[in-house]
Amino acid sequence: MGLIRKDIKNIEAYKPGKPIEEVERELGIKGAIKLASNENALGPSPKALQAVKKALACLNRYPEGTCFYLKNKLARFLGVPEPNLIFGNGSDELIDIILKTIKEPGAEIITSEVTFVEYKICGAINGFVVKTIPMRNFTYDLTAIKKAISPRTKAIFIANPNNPTGTYVNSNQVTSFLEGIPKDILVVFDEAYFEYAADKDFPKLVRLINKKNIAILRTFSKIYGLAGLRVGYMIANSSLVAYAQRVRQPFNVNSLAQAAAAAALDDKAFVKLSKNLIKNEKKFLYDAFTELGIWFKKSAANFIFIRMNADTRKIFQELLKRGVIIREMNCYNMPNYARITIGTRQENIKLIKELKELEKVINIRGVDQ
Repeated sequence: MGLIRKDIKNIEAYKPGKPIEEVERELGIKGAIKLASNENALGPSPKALQAVKKALACLNRYPEGTCFYLKNKLARFLGVPEPNLIFGNGSDELIDIILKTIKEPGAEIITSEVTFVEYKICGAINGFVVKTIPMRNFTYDLTAIKKAISPRTKAIFIANPNNPTGTYVNSNQVTSFLEGIPKDILVVFDEAYFEYAADKDFPKLVRLINKKNIAILRTFSKIYGLAGLRVGYMIANSSLVAYAQRVRQPFNVNSLAQAAAAAALDDKAFVKLSKNLIKNEKKFLYDAFTELGIWFKKSAANFIFIRMNADTRKIFQELLKRGVIIREMNCYNMPNYARITIGTRQENIKLIKELKELEKVINIRGVDQ
């Protein structure tokens, strides 16, 4: 009998976007920009930074185990009772906690073929059969997902807005989907980018946590610019949260992350600035991609899903040499697609400038879908 689980050998580890420092070190360049990991181009919330500085003096102490003060503040911010909240080391950890909480032999989870890969990775690590359903027009096909439910289904994961395509399922679609879903199936809505979703028909699900068997995942990594601190949260019925607390590791959210997240909730000016940046720069990139003949999918998030005529793995490498980091989509077996985080105007100008230079040697123009 071997040391390593056989099923682990078939799992591919998550591959994050390349860090700026690594690219500059490896290629001997300066001034690289990263448009690969959907981070906030404006940096962290200023109020969060101030809170981190104040919390540094207490690093000799273990963090508050249940995120007491953050939980109290977030509960008031969301208008939900505290027992409906649990925190994680990023929403990634909460995916794992959910799966550990509901795990049973032979159980399956359902998600989309082209979505956040952690659902598939965490599902496989926890011994679930992972059933993936093709998208429809680069959007979750809720009708097909509902048809795929079997007696073994324990959970359904829906990223809304979806990463990497930037599409979303609307309120009417979600309402119709939830009707008739068995009570012993948990529907997890991953709303990491919901603050950027400006459309009026985007679902408002918090009011349903005690009426439907749903859980909502959110994060401080995106709109608040705290990706380096790793703090996410789940909103769900108090029973699910109570059981998930039994699975959660102690001290899973560090004290700096708790202090920063609590302060960030007060930083309305920064949130507004971040939203306005994405709104304005999204239009700038839409216009630039149209001029370049690059196909794109309109996005409800802070990134844009594009298609180019060339293999984007080659485009990725060529842009790296020019100090621009993007995310190619070969992990989804989509070699002509890429995901580009919306940056500052200066960063976006650099991206377009380098794409125009590449166009002189590589045919990057996409085709209509």
